[in-house]
Amino acid sequence: MAKDREFFNRRLHSLLGIIPVGLFLTEHLVVNHFATGGASAFNAAAGFMGTLPFVHFLEVFLIFLPLLYHAVYGLYIAFTAKNNVSKYSFFRNWMFLLQRVTGVLTLIFVVWHVWETRLAAAFGAEVNFDMMANILSSPAMLIFYIVGVLSAVFHFSNGLWSFCISWGLTITPRSQKISTYVTMGIFVLLTIVTLRTIFAFLDPQLANM
Repeated sequence: MAKDREFFNRRLHSLLGIIPVGLFLTEHLVVNHFATGGASAFNAAAGFMGTLPFVHFLEVFLIFLPLLYHAVYGLYIAFTAKNNVSKYSFFRNWMFLLQRVTGVLTLIFVVWHVWETRLAAAFGAEVNFDMMANILSSPAMLIFYIVGVLSAVFHFSNGLWSFCISWGLTITPRSQKISTYVTMGIFVLLTIVTLRTIFAFLDPQLANM
């Protein structure tokens, strides 16, 4: 019975990490990328997302609650997993370790980011281009955001590889190898989007270098 429950929890954890959490991450990165078009483009895109019907319902039931479950159970997995990198240092074992490390880093970053933006908005602050530019003007926060967002991107991309195995989409070694290339390609693509966005808040010209 305990094994069945653990199997279910791990499957649910894997599913929620992709749908809806991973999809929301991708959408969030794409919307933020409007910053490369300047303050007005970013503010218009962010403002549109804030006017979606049932936006608070969507945030609670399609983002925060799935993210909370994925984060809490993910911490359990991270701190009970047996990492064998020191003994078997091959590619997939390193990916296994990095998945756990980036999961913890992502959780720390998400909590801080929500506190700095969503809770600030609840107290009357306006979440716009100027707010993000002001946050990222600090070198320490700039490094923190780069590490945090890239951790989230890696965690999602590599988690997609694990998801495909867990749900029986990639069973053969060849399909898993192809999946590795695809998911790492997604990581590179989202990394480019992320870095261009962050540097756009510092100087739009830097995003186009």
